[in-house]
Amino acid sequence: MSKRIRRHRRGGFTLMEILLVLAILVVLGSLVTVGYVKIKQNADIDATKTQIRMFEGAVGMYRLDVGKYPSGDQGLQALRLQPPDAPTNKWRGPYLEIDVPMDPWGNAYQYQEITDTLNQPSFEVMSNGPDGANGTNDDIRLEK
Repeated sequence: MSKRIRRHRRGGFTLMEILLVLAILVVLGSLVTVGYVKIKQNADIDATKTQIRMFEGAVGMYRLDVGKYPSGDQGLQALRLQPPDAPTNKWRGPYLEIDVPMDPWGNAYQYQEITDTLNQPSFEVMSNGPDGANGTNDDIRLEK
């Protein structure tokens, strides 16, 4: 009688199979994360532009009622609280129903009085963007 020696193989996964599966999961996870980050950045920029348009509309209504734009010192708060120099019988605010929100990155919106290309008084509302620094490439302004 010959005895056959049988080797029994365990039914588990090899180290190579486990590493391969982990590598695939890491690649898929990074693709999803990169896509999410880009979508989130675009959504924040779109939300900022929408809020700036809302402020521009409210400032336009303020100007129609009061006869001038809020000063740079008063800023967007003039849309919520009557400034001391605004005539009581003309100011019909508040022009915003809620407090002036922060931009999506937690920074205050910037308001300034400017003159337009025809040398007429105007204004600009902007966000300093994701980096929070003024004058960089990621600042968000709307063309007029």
